[in-house]
Amino acid sequence: MPVTLAACDKNNFTTSFAPQQNWYVAHTHIHAESKAAFHLHRQGFAIYLPRYLKKRRHARRVDTVATPLFPRYVFVAVDMATQRWHSIRSTIGISKLVTDGDIPAIVPPAIIDGLKRREDTSGFVKLENRPRFLSGDQIRVRDGAFANTLGLFENNTGEDRVAILLDLLGRKVRVVLDADFIEAE
Repeated sequence: MPVTLAACDKNNFTTSFAPQQNWYVAHTHIHAESKAAFHLHRQGFAIYLPRYLKKRRHARRVDTVATPLFPRYVFVAVDMATQRWHSIRSTIGISKLVTDGDIPAIVPPAIIDGLKRREDTSGFVKLENRPRFLSGDQIRVRDGAFANTLGLFENNTGEDRVAILLDLLGRKVRVVLDADFIEAE
């Protein structure tokens, strides 16, 4: 049964695979996940490159970019009996296959299914927004106007924002910051 492509462009890969195929993991070159997925698809392999939306800060600007969930890795579905799986290792963008000894290590289908169930309508994996800190945890502000100031975590105030208590001028002052600006002390 041939591999069919549901949607494929330079940044988005969604493929289906035949039941006799198993999922394997290919290790890619640095920042070459999309390139590797594209070339594997061109060779007839079903691939899965899970991505999520990441906020990136640069020059006082915040961008949202699609980022691989597992940097330097792409999942490849292969029927070992009928497909030339050795060609994966020489594919543009691929460094090697993850192996168990001399044979490629099989990824349990439940892992792929679990990742696909967490995708939103745009095909991006939704990450859980759990609080990284508990109320009263000591934190350090690592960026912004209060950089290198110690404080106490109070609570999450909304998506990507946190309230902290800082010791300023001899008293506790409540400050709301971007969640990415703080770290554990």
